[in-house]
Amino acid sequence: MSPKSYIIAGLFGLGLLVPGLSAAADIQAGEALSTSCAACHGSNGIAQIQGYPNLAGQNEQYLVSSLKAYRGKQRRGGQALVMQGQATGLSDDDIVNLAAFYAGLPAAGE
Repeated sequence: MSPKSYIIAGLFGLGLLVPGLSAAADIQAGEALSTSCAACHGSNGIAQIQGYPNLAGQNEQYLVSSLKAYRGKQRRGGQALVMQGQATGLSDDDIVNLAAFYAGLPAAGE
């Protein structure tokens, strides 16, 4: 393995090449932000409304990329207009914090 390969592997290992993920995610800040999400996605990340996705236990990077796509108006269909409005005011840090909060919740909603 070349020295360059070791550097790239190390950067992946540190999460530096994965956009949107931060080792310094503030889960408490994500929980505070989640209050506006609870109406549709449930206070524990389990949606109470049929057709709305559960966020609890969801893949963190998926949540980051989804929220950024909604914020950038790149996702369409379904409830995209609602989500675009919700995501518009979120900073990159807000998105990372929300994603870390929901990814850390048990998928069963317990």
